[in-house]
Amino acid sequence: MKRHTEHHRTHRVGWLRAAVLGANDGIVSTASLIVGVAAAESSRANVLVAGIAGLVAGAMSMAAGEYVSVSSQSDTENADLDRERVELATDAVNEHEELAAIYVARGLDTQLAGEVATQLMAKDALGAHARDELGISDTLSARPVQAAMASAATFAVGAAMPLLLVVFVPSSALVWAVSGSSLLFLALLGGLAARAGGSPVLKSVARVTFWGALAMAMTAGVGALFGATV
Repeated sequence: MKRHTEHHRTHRVGWLRAAVLGANDGIVSTASLIVGVAAAESSRANVLVAGIAGLVAGAMSMAAGEYVSVSSQSDTENADLDRERVELATDAVNEHEELAAIYVARGLDTQLAGEVATQLMAKDALGAHARDELGISDTLSARPVQAAMASAATFAVGAAMPLLLVVFVPSSALVWAVSGSSLLFLALLGGLAARAGGSPVLKSVARVTFWGALAMAMTAGVGALFGATV
């Protein structure tokens, strides 16, 4: 048997999506918050407090949101698997025909599809139906805790980058320094995510920097507007 030497990245989808989402939100939301508060001509202390509060609140929100949403997906998958388990126990013949029909639709002839269904169900009937009928596999199955931890941790890391600039950059240059460096951070994040996932780098970089720039521009405008009127 020929050794499988190809390297695919599908197994990274779950944690990579959560990690990229967390880091992106950490940079964008915290940088936007800092830029907005700084544009209102607030003191360095106020900007720092706002940034720290944004980091903590955002990390917890990301963890909770990911856990709840992915748990809902996991509950749905488990309910479908339970239903399939009952059907296999009570109507195995019909389930075999159903699986064989799926393989026929994918291009196998009727006889071969029946043989494939028979062999796969003999080894792991539930696994075969979960994968080919329901689209559930170990690689892509929902993992709530993993998603929550990845999102919270990467959000905190992403938020820490613009937050550190508040400590070292003069208040007069804070808006431009945070905006520029955050766009650089976003570009690096987009590039790393694209490399990890095997997708086009330039497309990923352009996507994250555009939305980050838009978010910071809008919050800076709000901060300047309300800062001037208060």
